[in-house]
Amino acid sequence: MTIKIAKPDKEPEIFYSIQGEGKNMGQPSIFVRTSLCNLHCSWCDTDYTWNWEGTRFTHDNDVLPGYRKFKKEDVIAEMKLEEVVEAIQQYPCKNVILTGGEPMLQQPALAALMQALGRNYWFEVETNGTLLPDPAFEAAIHQYNVSPKLSNSNNSQKLRERPKVYRYFAQSDKAHFKFVVATPAELEEVQDLIDRYAIKPSRVYLMPEGTNTDRLAEKQAWLVEACKAHGFNFTSRLHIFIYGNMRGV
Repeated sequence: MTIKIAKPDKEPEIFYSIQGEGKNMGQPSIFVRTSLCNLHCSWCDTDYTWNWEGTRFTHDNDVLPGYRKFKKEDVIAEMKLEEVVEAIQQYPCKNVILTGGEPMLQQPALAALMQALGRNYWFEVETNGTLLPDPAFEAAIHQYNVSPKLSNSNNSQKLRERPKVYRYFAQSDKAHFKFVVATPAELEEVQDLIDRYAIKPSRVYLMPEGTNTDRLAEKQAWLVEACKAHGFNFTSRLHIFIYGNMRGV
């Protein structure tokens, strides 16, 4: 059994850092970044997991000199399950975060990975909330970090919003919701999703959109006030403030 792991810098992206966002922000964690995604967010900072040559998707980086779509074979590592287990076990940590891309596109392989690592590990998955977990994945995962995409992602509503899946996660005690917000006007869109799917405010996290400290600081002041007004949680992007917009940290 193999797992498709992102390798933007020639090496598979399995690394030891801190959780920079959401409920467990600041917690030391091992990140396993899978390749492949079923969405195409125009502001995505891991576009090397989906923005392949020959596709029609647009990205904010299109205006940058030298930016071009990726060759699949250059940025995907097909790793054996045993190799991923070994890569994780080299670190002095038992918290594992499955991220992407969209990790839940590879549920059978990731369920097998969690089973191989065993009960001493804690497993989280970062997901866009468009895919239902299968029984084996549900049994092994401890926490879903669900990040529903808004219209600012440039995905159609049909692609980004799957009512059956949102309802599943809204009723799951394992799930916490993280919304990436770029402008105050988008708060209405967030509130509409929360109301329609009966998501508990205590399990909602609002996070400013941005890949540098200036953009994050500019947005977080008014976003904190929105959290206070509605009983939501605020989350920043702690890793950006510590390391900058770098990969593998």
